[in-house]
Amino acid sequence: MDIKKIRNFSIIAHIDHGKSTLADRFIEYTQVVDKRDMEDRLLDDMDLEKERGITIKSHPVRLEYKAKDGETYILNLIDTPGHVDFAYEVSRSLAACEGALLLIDASQGVQAQTVANVNLAMKQDLAIIPVINKIDLASADIDMCCEQLEEILTIPSEEAVLASSKQGIGIEEILEAIVERIPHPEITGSDDLKALIFDSVYDKYRGVINYIRLISGSVQRGTSVRFYSNNLSTDVKEVGFFEPNMVPHDLLTAGSVGYIIPNIKSAEEAKMGDTISYSNRPCDEPLPGFQEVKPMVFSGIYPVETSDYEALKQSMAKLRLNDAAFQYTAETSAALGFGFRCGFLGLLHMEIIQERLRREYDMDIIATYPSVIYHVYQTDGTFMSVENPLLLPDPVSIDRIEEPIVKVQIMSPGEYMGGIMNLILEKRGIYKETLNVDHLHILIKAEIPLHEIVIDFHDKLKSITKGYGSMDYEPLCYRAEPLVKLEMQINQEPVDAFATIVHSTMAESRGRHLAERLKEVIPKHLFKIAVQATIGGKVVARETVNAMRKDVTAKCYGGDITRKRKLLEKQKEGKKKMKAIGKVNLPQDVFVKILQSGD
Repeated sequence: MDIKKIRNFSIIAHIDHGKSTLADRFIEYTQVVDKRDMEDRLLDDMDLEKERGITIKSHPVRLEYKAKDGETYILNLIDTPGHVDFAYEVSRSLAACEGALLLIDASQGVQAQTVANVNLAMKQDLAIIPVINKIDLASADIDMCCEQLEEILTIPSEEAVLASSKQGIGIEEILEAIVERIPHPEITGSDDLKALIFDSVYDKYRGVINYIRLISGSVQRGTSVRFYSNNLSTDVKEVGFFEPNMVPHDLLTAGSVGYIIPNIKSAEEAKMGDTISYSNRPCDEPLPGFQEVKPMVFSGIYPVETSDYEALKQSMAKLRLNDAAFQYTAETSAALGFGFRCGFLGLLHMEIIQERLRREYDMDIIATYPSVIYHVYQTDGTFMSVENPLLLPDPVSIDRIEEPIVKVQIMSPGEYMGGIMNLILEKRGIYKETLNVDHLHILIKAEIPLHEIVIDFHDKLKSITKGYGSMDYEPLCYRAEPLVKLEMQINQEPVDAFATIVHSTMAESRGRHLAERLKEVIPKHLFKIAVQATIGGKVVARETVNAMRKDVTAKCYGGDITRKRKLLEKQKEGKKKMKAIGKVNLPQDVFVKILQSGD
């Protein structure tokens, strides 16, 4: 294929602005798939993606389009996730393109994640084609979208293409704009292989499948290739294109987007963003932008039934094959038994993994409170990274604790500004500035601790703004704060499942709230149970679960009062003895009720 007839592009947008629907219309228009095989959101494989209206995994597709100039062009669409958790995946997909369609919902306008993704595209110097989608809606405000395009994104509004993915309006105009405005891949003139891995999936029959974009050179079955990041060499078993299913072909050439199946069995060996070259002529330097993907949010995952531990272990191993960003290590808890400490890219990534474990593998699981990585500096000069509150050293030996801070951008109608500002202050954020986007919307910038973001910030923002607010965040720095480990003790025994790292100013209220909730769910015993919240041995909140009372005087049908007193005294002595030697038995549903309620 002539490289001048290839166009590689991506679609970037906020969640639920119509990326997958627009991709469906492209597939229909170019007749890549027979009408009888068409279905809504064709590029979304998981039921979870279709139900929640989000793209979790990017899905490329190769389209053949006959333009108005009479020439046939190959359009390689690389669909991308829209959520902030997958920002690195978006950046690698954009690196495989020369242009991007910027999709804006005509009824909602520019959102926070739209701004973030446009900035990523501009950093990579991509040609951007703005598309104002959903113009058929009664609530569409095209003038507002044009104003926001110019004010926020500095893109001339006359460049925008008006469309409706659902109704099929403007599809041909968008395809023509792709051919005219997006440049063809650069002609390097080099025969040396250089290819970018922008995604990987695992197939249980064929092993790891790498989605690649060839910058230069060519690759075919039997080619010996090398991965730059780990110097691993292997032979290629198959190459092909996405039509939209994987179809084998003889050869992939420069400028193409396709897949290769190397002879490897672990997704960790072929990392997203890595560079592939010939084994006998490895490239001197890799393509820019490669990063090791590191988890930002951690949580413990345990089976409700301890007998399901091995099944959970196997399920996690299978998920890990398909998702190299998901990490887990075995751990044990005195309260919850055997389980795993898991690392995720963010809160949505955590929800997706937990939901997939429940749905795809039929696992009944409990997840502990999400935590982040803290930097702990001790008085003897040693440094340690802590993502599990149980590993925090003794308070006496700690010089300072630093927590991760993120830079947050919140887009919202101006009428909700007061509620958003209160939320930022409640979450220990530092307000930076407010920008007037247009006559209706504002953009608020702030710095907020990541731990506050991962708990319930997004839910509260949606509640305050009645669903119209959107947010985006990116890592900023680590900052020293007076943080403490809050532990819950039941009958003087610490319960590790409820341990958490909190700000000292919030520890007491958090401890009191947890103690009150535990008092409600702990079943009564034959003696009083003390529920205490402690910080470094100091009790900051306490509740008491009253004893179950047995009526020992029921068998007395009369006689002297001293008979009843004798029985009550005997009961009192027994309770005293039981309190000293008795152990509190916490059923599993206590942990389920507390941890799954998000308290």
